[in-house]
Amino acid sequence: MIFDYNLDGKYTDEKLEEFADKIQELADQIGFKVSARGWCYQLEQAGVINKDQFDKVENIINKCREKGVLPIDFTAEEEGRKFSGVEKPHENSPIQEMREWIEAAMQSEIYYTPNWWAGEEYYIQMLVEKIDLKTLFEPVCKKYHIPIATSKGWSSMLQRAEYARRFQQAEEQGLTPVLLYCGDHDPDGLRISTNIRNNLEALKNIKWEDGETGYDPGNLIIMRFGLNYDFIVQNKLTWINNLITGSGGELAREVNGKIVAGLTKNGKPHKNFRMPYVQEYLKTVGVRKCEANAIVPMPDEARALVEAAITRYLGDDAAGRFEEKRLAVFKEVKAFRDRTGLTESLQKALDLIDNNDNES
Repeated sequence: MIFDYNLDGKYTDEKLEEFADKIQELADQIGFKVSARGWCYQLEQAGVINKDQFDKVENIINKCREKGVLPIDFTAEEEGRKFSGVEKPHENSPIQEMREWIEAAMQSEIYYTPNWWAGEEYYIQMLVEKIDLKTLFEPVCKKYHIPIATSKGWSSMLQRAEYARRFQQAEEQGLTPVLLYCGDHDPDGLRISTNIRNNLEALKNIKWEDGETGYDPGNLIIMRFGLNYDFIVQNKLTWINNLITGSGGELAREVNGKIVAGLTKNGKPHKNFRMPYVQEYLKTVGVRKCEANAIVPMPDEARALVEAAITRYLGDDAAGRFEEKRLAVFKEVKAFRDRTGLTESLQKALDLIDNNDNES
């Protein structure tokens, strides 16, 4: 990724247009929308900026959007920010709308959701650390009917409780639950994935308003499928040669060939430097990291990665098994229509609407 742009100085219209042209070119290469924060990770991965410059880059992107230099919908919007309750009046008349509903009833099997997991051995859900990874992986998850969400680092208590409840229901059906996780390859990114089980165990004594109780994750399989060291090396992803944190501090730094504690914004040694998880990371990886967003510009390899993680449990023929469940629904509905003459009755209703609509 080549991105030569001076972040310093005033954001003149000329500079904003230059920035917009460069980032639009990168967007065309990626092929789908990335959040404003996601663009920061892309530019950090390319070595253009450090983490303490994220706010500046987000500000430039938003200025471009405000001034119309970039489309306002250039970036992906987080789901929680979207409005609910927006109602759009129908363009059809009430009678035309009725006709569409009857026509839909003639192919209702398309909209029916069977129990995809009946007869399966595993039930899978997926968590990813960044919204852009969710966008990237969703087509594959949809293919295998796997729920996917963004944890944004340490997931919220309610989010954990909700996906744990689905795991509990799966176990009650005799399925083995599997959680697939993809996050950053840095000290905290690795620590998040290793602490998922502990965070779920902390909620096993909860109660829901409907009387349901918490979930014991003792039988849960947790698999971190990315980003892992071997994948980073194999695909020649770019290492970021620092451990700068989102707060602008530095977890660790290398001075004269020796790794020492980094400094916080207040100029004090970072308090987490001596923690075992940090020291272990520094011994094996060094003062560098790889953000999970590094795979966004390589969607084919990224989707192959997630598909391999899924088929490890479901098998290579899982998509075929799910398709057989869909076809079974189609056959059942068709047999019912043929036996009862329902198709002819619905067609008569459509003809009645069409004839009366034409007369009016």
